[in-house]
Amino acid sequence: MASPLPATNRGRHLLRLILSCRKITAQVTCEATDSIVAIASSSEAEFQNDYRARLQRFPRRNLFWDSRTSSAIGDKIGYRLREIGVSEIGIDVDEEMSRPMHFRKMLGPFYDAVKRRGIAVHGAEKAFLG
Repeated sequence: MASPLPATNRGRHLLRLILSCRKITAQVTCEATDSIVAIASSSEAEFQNDYRARLQRFPRRNLFWDSRTSSAIGDKIGYRLREIGVSEIGIDVDEEMSRPMHFRKMLGPFYDAVKRRGIAVHGAEKAFLG
């Protein structure tokens, strides 16, 4: 049965990052249907011990994730995308460039981790120098 979508829109995926001071969430959506294909977040069970340790740390920090956490999230989303057969994703470069610099510096390892998993990230080379 033929798909009602044109061939150019079928299979295009968009990576969206939701960042706050407490957590980082990466979700990949299908552009044609806006349905979520894969998601990874620092609020998952394997990151809870690290989060609790940062929460009870003294002196307190306002940011509860770092580049190591973003790299782990990148590995996780890359693995999940590979598992379902997605090999390319795109990002919204304007949105990434509008982020504060302290967030952009910590997202470099995220994109490196996704690329190490074999997922091509279109637009990351424009948003980051690496």
